[in-house]
Order: sequence, then structure tokens, then C-alpha cells
Amino acid sequence: MYSFEYQRPTSRADATAAAKGDARYLAGGQSLVQAMKLRLSSSERLIDLGAIADLKGIKVDNAGVTIGAMTTHAAVALSADVRRAIPALAELAEGIADPMVRNMGTLGGSIANADPAADYPAALLGLGATVQTDRRSIAADSFFTGLYETALQPGELITAVSFPLVQRAAYIKFKQPASRFALVGVFVSQGAGGVRVAVTGAKSSAFRVKAMEDALAKSFTPDAVKSLAVPTTGINSDMHGSAAYRAAMITVMTQRAVAAAIAR
Repeated sequence: MYSFEYQRPTSRADATAAAKGDARYLAGGQSLVQAMKLRLSSSERLIDLGAIADLKGIKVDNAGVTIGAMTTHAAVALSADVRRAIPALAELAEGIADPMVRNMGTLGGSIANADPAADYPAALLGLGATVQTDRRSIAADSFFTGLYETALQPGELITAVSFPLVQRAAYIKFKQPASRFALVGVFVSQGAGGVRVAVTGAKSSAFRVKAMEDALAKSFTPDAVKSLAVPTTGINSDMHGSAAYRAAMITVMTQRAVAAAIAR
């Protein structure tokens, strides 16, 4: 690990004021710290957000579910309010990695890191969420821009994510057994804004499948997407699965997600 300066501010204002030059925010540290240990990442200054109380917490109202950026995966998974409002979101959080990661990793850290196989990006796209920062609101559809890339500007701080309520939703993933990251994960929802189908693990970043959304809008059943093939263009291919395999799994996981959503 390279040397760096460490700061632990107690307010958003102090955190953003420190985010100058070669500085990075430290959330749960489950990805960044490991990369730094391997010298795959470096920064002159780490700004630990763990002491900023108003970046944590869960609020549920008639508009939806708002989760603070520093809320852990475990807190989302265990929240009775989230389980009542959007049970699929709590179940997704419960399936992230292992207990240690769930108790340290945070929603804001996960989406800012934008790992191509992470679970939360599928939830953001699958529910049509909005990312709140210290500067603006960013629609989920515009947030993930590429491999480990987002629409965040230098020094911009994620403060919360707002998820609208939906009629029904489900997340199903085919996981890599060691890491529990998604080889292919699909989040499906049906609500006032229509049907959304979001995929993680298959490309350089999470994405939506419009053909499947259109088919499910006509008939929200597993059979509606059974014959739909996803093109292999841009699909990941590695030792865990070829592009053709992952493309086929998108259809299978979507069918299972729809079935799970209907069964609620």
C-alpha cells in the first residue's frame, strides 16, 4: 500500500472541503482498501465518511424508500420498513457477499465504485432510483457510464438514494460461488412507471433490456420473455462464462425474477 493522508470529518461540509486534488472518499472500504493493499489504486488523501451521522439511515414514506449513502448492506437487509415497502431491495442486500462485507459495505460506496458485477446497480436501474449528491439529483439511468465509471464529478459526494415504490419486484442472480458477485443478475419491477428489467454482471456496467421490458409490459409472465435472445455484443466473456452463456442466462434469470415477483 502506498502512503496517504487520512481524514475523518464529522460533517458533509468538512468532507467536501477536504475533497481537493488527489483525494477519495472512503465509505465501507470493502473494495477500495483491498485495491490499495494490492497497489492497484492510490490516493494522496482518504476522507473517511464513517463519522458523518446524517449520511446514514432509512426513511420510508408514500413517495418511496430513501437510504443514506453510508447505510450498510446489513442495515438495509434487516430493515422491517424496507421489507414491507420494497422486499426485493432488502433481499438483494441480504445476498451481497458475506456477513463481514454486509456489515461494513455501504450503498453509496457500492454504487460509487460501480463494479460491473455488483448487485446494487441492478436495483437502481431496475427500480428507476435517483441518486442524491451534495450538488444535484442524478437519475439511475444516467448514473452508470462504463467500467467502474459513473456520472459523479470530482469531489461530488453521494448523500442518499431514493427508490420509488412499485407494485412488484424481484432480483435473481446466478452468483460466482466464491465472491457471490453476480455472473448474471436481473432485477425486474412493475410499477407506475412501467416495467423495468435491469442486468448486472453481463457487461462493463449495469444496463436495461428494452425488448424484455416491452414484452413484459404486454404480459407480465415468464413466458413473455422465454423466446427473447439477448445479443452477445458487449457481453463479458471470461473463465467463468462465455458471452453466449451469459446472454442466455439473462433470459433465464429474467424468467425467474418475473416468476418471483408474481409469487409475492
